[in-house]
Amino acid sequence: MFNWYRQVTPRERKTFWACFGGWSLDALEVQMFGLAIPALIAAFALSKGDAGLISGVTLITSALGGWVGGTLSDRYGRVRTLQWTILWFSFFTFLSAFVTGFHSLLIVKALQGFGIGGEWAAGAVLMAETINPKYRGKVMGTVQSAWAVGWGLAVGVFTLIYSFVPQDMAWRVMFLVGLLPSLLIIWVRRNVEEPDSFQRLQKTNAIPQNFFKSLAGIFRPELLRVTLLGGLLGLGAHGGYHAVMTWLPTFLKTERNLSVLNSGGYLAVIIFAFWCGCVASGFLIDRIGRRMNIVLFALCCVITVQCYVFLPLTNTQMLFLGFPLGFFAAGIPASLGALFNELYPADVRGAGVGFCYNFGRVLSSVFPFLVGHMSESMSLGSAIGIDAGIAYGVAVIAAVCLPETRGRSLEDSAAAAQDSTGRKEAASA
Repeated sequence: MFNWYRQVTPRERKTFWACFGGWSLDALEVQMFGLAIPALIAAFALSKGDAGLISGVTLITSALGGWVGGTLSDRYGRVRTLQWTILWFSFFTFLSAFVTGFHSLLIVKALQGFGIGGEWAAGAVLMAETINPKYRGKVMGTVQSAWAVGWGLAVGVFTLIYSFVPQDMAWRVMFLVGLLPSLLIIWVRRNVEEPDSFQRLQKTNAIPQNFFKSLAGIFRPELLRVTLLGGLLGLGAHGGYHAVMTWLPTFLKTERNLSVLNSGGYLAVIIFAFWCGCVASGFLIDRIGRRMNIVLFALCCVITVQCYVFLPLTNTQMLFLGFPLGFFAAGIPASLGALFNELYPADVRGAGVGFCYNFGRVLSSVFPFLVGHMSESMSLGSAIGIDAGIAYGVAVIAAVCLPETRGRSLEDSAAAAQDSTGRKEAASA
C-alpha cells in the first residue's frame, strides 16, 4: 500500500513530509483546545454555551481561512502560504496561554482558526501539484491521515503535561507548546520548492494580480457548476460527520447508559481507525475512482450509524464498532483533496479547493441543530440516523454529478472546464 513512497522522487518525498507535518500540527493545535475545555471552563467560569461558541467561531474562521489561504496560495505561492499559515496558527495557539477570560480567549481562538483552515488549503494544493498523478489519491489520503497522528500527539502531550504540572497551570503550558510547530517552517524553507505548475504561472505572468478577483474566480461561468457541486459535497461530508459525532456520545450515554466513551481505549480505537480509513480511502480512490469511492464510504457510514442507534450494544460491542465508525468517517474527507484539486485550473486552484472543502464546514452546523430539533418529536437515535442519511445522501448526489477525475493531469483541468462549457453552449445552440 505504501510502495508509492519508494517510487517517487526525493522532491516529492520532501513535499509529502512538509504537508503531512503541517496537517498533523493542525490537528495537534485543534485537539489541544478540545482536551483543555474542562480546565478552561473551571479557570474562567465558562458555561458550556461559552465553550460551544468558541468552538463554533473557530470553525467559521477556519472555513474563511481556507478560502482566503487558498487564494493567497494562488497569488503568492503554495510553499510561501504554507509557511505563513503554520506560523499564524502556531503563534495564536501560543498566545492562548496568556488569555485572561472568555473574550480574549474567543478572539485568539478565532484568529487561530484562519491559519488552521488556510494551512489545509495551501498544503493540499502543494501536494497535489507536486506528486505524480499516478499516486495522487494514495498520497493525498495518507496526508489526510496525518490528522489522526496529530490527534494522538495531542492526547500524548495532554497526558504528559497534566501528569507533571498543576492542573490550574497545565493548560497554559500545553498552549505554550503550541509554538513549537513553527519550527517546521525552517525545514520547509530549506527543502520544499514550488510546484512546476505554479512556476510556469510565474514565468508567463499568469498569476492573479487582483486578490478579490481571484477570490471570486471560482464562480466564473466555466467553473460555476463544479464550484456549486463541490460546495455541496463538502456540506454533505462534514454535515454527516458532525451530525453523528456531536450527538452520538449523548445518545449512547443517556439512552443506552454506556460508559466506554469515557475510556482511553475507545479514543485510541477511533484515532487508529481514522488513520486506517484515510490510508484505505487513498488506495481505493486510485483503484475505483473518486466518485465511486465517495459513494462507497458514504453508504458504509450510513449503515454503521444505523447499527449504533438501533442495535442493543454492550460496552464491549461498542468498543469494537468504534473501528468501522472511525474508519468509514475518514474515507470521504480523505477523498476530497485529490478530487477538488483536479477540478480547477492552476490560477484559481487554491481558491477552489479552499472554498469547496470549507464551505461545508460552516453550513454543516445545521445538521447537529436539526438532530436536536427533530429529537423533540422522535427518539434521539432516529433523529441521528435520519440526519446522517440526509447529509451523506447530499454527498452522494454531488459526487455523482461531478466529473470523474481519476488520472487527470492538473495541467488539463482548465481545458476540461472549458470543454465542458463549450459542449453546453453547443448543445444550447
